[in-house]
Amino acid sequence: MMKIKQGATGARAQSGFTLIEIMVVVIIIGLLSAMIVPNLFGQQHKAFVIKAKNDISSISSQLSMYRLDNFQYPTTSEGLQALATNPGKSTWSGPYMEKNKLPKDPWKNEYQYANPGTHNPNGFDLWSFGADGVPGGEGNGKDIGNWDEE
Repeated sequence: MMKIKQGATGARAQSGFTLIEIMVVVIIIGLLSAMIVPNLFGQQHKAFVIKAKNDISSISSQLSMYRLDNFQYPTTSEGLQALATNPGKSTWSGPYMEKNKLPKDPWKNEYQYANPGTHNPNGFDLWSFGADGVPGGEGNGKDIGNWDEE
């Protein structure tokens, strides 16, 4: 049985964690987080790329609907806004997407659109600049477009 010391006033002494025990726990938590956090960030970038590809596919479908009604894709100057507001076409039967629902890429940038495209000369190019938000790039900053085969 454990004895509890009592002082002159009759109060019981309380025991707690020592500084070394607390430091051991902090070090273990630090080591675990050092191994786990980098893996989570790698997965986040993969998820962003998948979301961007899905958005591009969805917008491409809406652009195809636009083309069925108007016999051509929107011009580069009309841009993706032509899916939300009539750019002055009498055959426009949209909105194909709600104005406030035009998606932004996972990095909170606008999707880019060009017609005719550089990568798709007989169609349009639709892309995101990726994590770096500027044209070109490699790794996480690589552009993601409707021309990607992956």
